[in-house]
Amino acid sequence: MSIKRRHTLALAASLVMGTLYSGPAFAEWPEGPVTMVVPWGAGGGTDATARMIANLLQKELGVPVPVVNRTGGSGVVGHAAIADAAPDGSTIGIATLEIGTMHHLGLTELDYKAYTPVGLYNSDPAAIFVRADSEYADMKALLEALSKAADRELKASGSAQGGVNHLAVAGMLAAVGLPVERVAWVPSEGAAPGLQDLAAGGVAIATASMPEGEALMQAGRIKPLAIFSTARLEKYPDVPTFQEASGHDFAMGSWRGVVAPARLAPEVVTKLTDAVAKVVNDPAYLSFMQERGYATRWTPGQEFETFMATSDATLGETLKSVGLAK
Repeated sequence: MSIKRRHTLALAASLVMGTLYSGPAFAEWPEGPVTMVVPWGAGGGTDATARMIANLLQKELGVPVPVVNRTGGSGVVGHAAIADAAPDGSTIGIATLEIGTMHHLGLTELDYKAYTPVGLYNSDPAAIFVRADSEYADMKALLEALSKAADRELKASGSAQGGVNHLAVAGMLAAVGLPVERVAWVPSEGAAPGLQDLAAGGVAIATASMPEGEALMQAGRIKPLAIFSTARLEKYPDVPTFQEASGHDFAMGSWRGVVAPARLAPEVVTKLTDAVAKVVNDPAYLSFMQERGYATRWTPGQEFETFMATSDATLGETLKSVGLAK
């Protein structure tokens, strides 16, 4: 059975189940563990930030908050696992920018409307990395090589097909007037395996956030050439923006937010949102994010839903412009 078909059946079932979980019994929520689903693999930024939030959230809620990585299907499996869960408060998860790309790519019918928005907690620009011993000393050298290369001669990785890091490469090529097919994209289940592939020599380029590349940078295995941001990052002042490094204007980044299945009871939404709000203002959380270079941004409830709707529309247009939308 296809992922689309399984999601359609599960969504129909959840519509019925939603009526069973909307009564006053929620007054005692949570009565048991609250599972946090992460759609991407261990070691990446989504996994790292999710585990920090879960660790603090279990102190706020007084129940275990285990983290489960549900990878596969270019992010579809994990996002579907959140959307398809019973709306009883026992399952929450982390939605990422890819929820605004997957349906445009024809991978699923899922979009932001399949969730109860809790809050956006992070937004980071993508950066472009090469191996530390790469022949590309800077962004201009890489772009010169790309201009002379045959289509698909150079390989890149860092996310699923149509994910934020794929769009960063596609958008970069479009910004400098090169065809998207100039670089062959090697899909990965998140930034961590894509960066490992780069370090191992499997690809020539990888895109990820600076915090996601931190460990391999410290190990002397990869180096950043530029960030796709409008300004340099405070923690990485020596890394130029793409505009500074190339003379071309282009920016692209990822975001992460806590969500629950649609139709979650209002009283549970309130309790959950209040608990996560305390977590993202906890000194331990703020120190964790700052030390690792992750930007902090708390946008709860309806504002987060509006943000997701805008992101969805923008990403749809971006995918169309680079010929990736179905």
